[in-house]
Amino acid sequence: MVDIRLLDAAMLREMINAGAALLEKNREAVNALNVFPVPDGDTGTNMSMTMISAVKEINTKEAHSIGQLTEHLSKGALRGARGNSGVILSQLYRGFAKALADKEKVTPLEFAQALKSGADTAYKAVMKPKEGTILTVARVIADDAMAQAELEPNSFTALMRVMLSSGESILKRTQEMLPALTQAGVVDAGGRGLLLIYTGYAAVLNGEQIDELLVDMSGDSSQEQAFVDEHDLNEEINFAYCTEFFVQELKPEISDIDIASFRRKLSRIGDSLVVVGDDDLIKVHLHTNDPGKALQFALMLGELNGLKIDNMVQQKRDLDKQKNKELKDYGIVAVSQGSGFNDVFKDLGVDSIVEGGQTMNPSIDDLKKAVDGIYAKTVYILPNNGNIILAAQQVAEMSENSNIIVLPTKNVAMGIAAVVAFQPEDTPEVNSERMNEAAQRVRTGMITYAVRDTNLEDLKIKEGSIIGLNNGQVTVNCETAEEAAVLLMKEIVSEDDGLITVYFGDKTKEEDARELRDELEKLYPDCDVEVHRGGQQLYFYLLSVE
Repeated sequence: MVDIRLLDAAMLREMINAGAALLEKNREAVNALNVFPVPDGDTGTNMSMTMISAVKEINTKEAHSIGQLTEHLSKGALRGARGNSGVILSQLYRGFAKALADKEKVTPLEFAQALKSGADTAYKAVMKPKEGTILTVARVIADDAMAQAELEPNSFTALMRVMLSSGESILKRTQEMLPALTQAGVVDAGGRGLLLIYTGYAAVLNGEQIDELLVDMSGDSSQEQAFVDEHDLNEEINFAYCTEFFVQELKPEISDIDIASFRRKLSRIGDSLVVVGDDDLIKVHLHTNDPGKALQFALMLGELNGLKIDNMVQQKRDLDKQKNKELKDYGIVAVSQGSGFNDVFKDLGVDSIVEGGQTMNPSIDDLKKAVDGIYAKTVYILPNNGNIILAAQQVAEMSENSNIIVLPTKNVAMGIAAVVAFQPEDTPEVNSERMNEAAQRVRTGMITYAVRDTNLEDLKIKEGSIIGLNNGQVTVNCETAEEAAVLLMKEIVSEDDGLITVYFGDKTKEEDARELRDELEKLYPDCDVEVHRGGQQLYFYLLSVE
């Protein structure tokens, strides 16, 4: 095998594609590395969708140099960034691109310096960085890569070997660095996701096939996709229809040659083409004037699923109308998951609701589109999930027209309290203080089920049992959701509280929720107890106390 001494744009593009493919292949394994045994681990999904957005950008834009390619890479990752892990990944690529902005080709030392720039940029993007996370893994790999490149400045093979060795070593140590990881018996999920991307890089340089590459993640735990597009509607639209779909159940005779031919056919009828997947499932995204022909091509390979066709010409008309509207004083964007919560926010006058939350964090671009669609002097963003706050803050930094205020609401109950406290006649500063105070007064309990056996402090949790989270910490383990809710309320409710609100999920019967309300009214006669349909997935109940 010939050792590569100089990396060009074509090779780096192939490496990034491989990293994205390997991460997607192991997405569920990364999701499973969740600190708590709840069914909403989404780090793998967030990072994979961020990478899909980055890959789409570099595969649809011309790049004749490393600098041009990494600029596209950075923009694509930022636009598609989802969740904290996705935002941090986008910042790693942002710093990486900045260090290589003027490079035609790149040496091992320059590559290592770019990794270091990426780690530095990511640390700066996080207000209170924690060690034992993806940040630590990125920093240690970059430091070791720098040392290696200085020793052997002409060997990418040696550099990649050290990066992977360093990554596996620091990844194992993350379990010792964060008490939550130690207790859960898992390594950091974001760190594993990043290492999978780098493993994809190395596979290309080593001439390995991603489809055949197996990554040993057996030591990661000591206990046993939607595709998002972004449109620039300010530019002239040459292809009207954004067409997305999956090809599944591929015919037995279909080979890599057929898939490559399929990709070429699609490239002739449109642009912004992305065709990713494996022998089981292919994801397709295309801007075209003839979506029917694209579907005909796809049917030659297998079955269609997840079909979505958007008329971008109409979207541009709608955007132009929006721009001509009179600028209003205030607007509110709320992230919500569940039709019941959506209705509550609408009734409270929220201007735009972004679907998302646990398991499917909205991207930076999703949030930015919602903000841009309101056309107001001041726009409040209610992330309503701790994993979305960082993405919302990035949107605030990107905005050029509106004053964007991000309130750090960690769940929909806090978001609802903030909206109720909003007073349109007050200044943005006064409203921000009042809304934030109202949100922070809310204490919450959440009832779900365990997805694996685990031990947390004094709790011995079995897969499938009901667990309760007190302000994000698992403190209750019961046989029924209603029993868990009562025990949680005994932990949370104080003498000063006057309102308990029960939001029941999409799998919970309303009569069960009302029976729970009746029991809570007996236990807390001085509190008003309300019950509402939240419609949230995975969580039987979300309870708020104030």
